[in-house]
Amino acid sequence: MKSITAFACVALLQSTVVFADAPQGAATAEVLRTYSAPEARQGVAVDAEYVYAVANSTIAKYDKRSGERVAIWEGDKAQFPHINSCSVIRLETARLVCANSNFPAVPHWSTVEFFDPVSLRHIRTVSLGPGRGSLTWVERRDGAWWATFANYDGKGGEAPRDHRHTVLIRFDDEWRQTQSWSFPASVLERFAPMSSSGGGWGPDGRLYVTGHDHPELYILAFPKAGAVLDHVGTIAVPIEGQAIDWDESTPGELYGITRKGRQILRMRIPGL
Repeated sequence: MKSITAFACVALLQSTVVFADAPQGAATAEVLRTYSAPEARQGVAVDAEYVYAVANSTIAKYDKRSGERVAIWEGDKAQFPHINSCSVIRLETARLVCANSNFPAVPHWSTVEFFDPVSLRHIRTVSLGPGRGSLTWVERRDGAWWATFANYDGKGGEAPRDHRHTVLIRFDDEWRQTQSWSFPASVLERFAPMSSSGGGWGPDGRLYVTGHDHPELYILAFPKAGAVLDHVGTIAVPIEGQAIDWDESTPGELYGITRKGRQILRMRIPGL
């Protein structure tokens, strides 16, 4: 058992990640805490008491307070080859909702996977099939499902699509597409040659997304006209893109990962 002193040290630990490629003049996120998590390879989910590290066919659950791992789920790699992100979403009850695809294999296929966040038991699958790209993140807002399908240059890409074909899609409760939007050129330039790995709505109602490599958080808004999202700002964050999740129990706090250090980062986003 760890001592109280050890727990105190963990709570006060600040990130040592360097903003080597951060945009000049951008507002900077404040790191509040780091958690050691060997499974922090694709992304993170968070609720009031726990954080969940995501790594392809593995999901690990950590106690938010102590930092101790309390459960782990390991799936069949043929069925769950690339769980890229998860988010705790309250439906009839809380569910851990995850974006899964066959990346980097082609042709692309994608599924949405539902888990019990208490036991990490897999509950059901929604198959979205092929044709749009690789599903990287999915969220719930305003009575609809919102999902981003990534497209890539080179490995993991499916010609003739490339990173410019990354798309945000709104689905109804029957997973029927109702609308879709393209990403702005200024953000696509930063995605290249990869795509969007994470996203979600902040407490201000705006959409925040990450890429695959850069320590940047892009703020997007719906356009007054047309089909391309507006890029309204960029925030420097000490993570290399990847999947993120807002802590709805503490507005203004965002969780991300650093793959290099296998860590989960708790951050305060300025202005929120």
